[in-house]
Amino acid sequence: MTRHRPRQRPKLHPEGELFELVTHLLRQYWSPKQIASTLKLMFPHDTGRQVSHETIYNAIYLMPRGTLKKELIACLRQGKGKRRPRSRGQDRRNQIPDLISIHLRPPEIEDRLMPGHWEGDLIMGANNRSAVGTLVERTTRLVILAKLDGTTATAAAVGFSDKLNELPRALRLSITYDQGREMVKHAEITQKSGTAIYFTNSHSPWQRGSNENTNGLLRQYLPKGTDLSVYSQAELDAIADSLNTRPRKTLDWRTPLEAYAEVLKKSVAGPSTLQ
Repeated sequence: MTRHRPRQRPKLHPEGELFELVTHLLRQYWSPKQIASTLKLMFPHDTGRQVSHETIYNAIYLMPRGTLKKELIACLRQGKGKRRPRSRGQDRRNQIPDLISIHLRPPEIEDRLMPGHWEGDLIMGANNRSAVGTLVERTTRLVILAKLDGTTATAAAVGFSDKLNELPRALRLSITYDQGREMVKHAEITQKSGTAIYFTNSHSPWQRGSNENTNGLLRQYLPKGTDLSVYSQAELDAIADSLNTRPRKTLDWRTPLEAYAEVLKKSVAGPSTLQ
């Protein structure tokens, strides 16, 4: 009589500890690739606690239909469609006074070797009546969110200036922004914070790619069609912290917060150490 081996239980069995850890990180909006790479770093000698990102995807999509499956799929990053212009098709070129083109940025900004250079934008709320300012540091990918009192240029100038002035002077050197009308008072931001502002070409979101990518991630927390004015600055800071504590492939699986802490330490030691 032939004995059949009992089927081996999959690594991501719903009753296992590894499944519990993976689902916890998914609920923090970590991607399967971030989770798989972090587990490998955490348990380098324990393959039983490692799992590939393909296995995570399979475990989610092969789950029986139900609330948990729906919840976990919602945690995955969805493909972004084409970005809808804020002005609903209006040509916004030549509407920013005294703008400085991205093509005049110093080379050290382009190569991402020098920290302190940011990309900025607004995330708009329902009917474009509320907004949150977003800043992404180009070297460390650190995210900062600014609560704005409306969607006007004055609100943007105040919100961005206040958050920039919380940073050390050596780490608020420049912002690269698109040609949105909320930036007509860009000179005021520069005057208040000492931060130079460069503008991308019209309709060229790839020229601020880090910020565009981050805005897509932020929509998991700040969905389209919602009133963004209800979020306090403390709540926005907590959302930024959630993104800043996710490991990033571009940072060799360090978190933006870890990378930023390193450059912050160097900035305290002296500007020359930031080279």
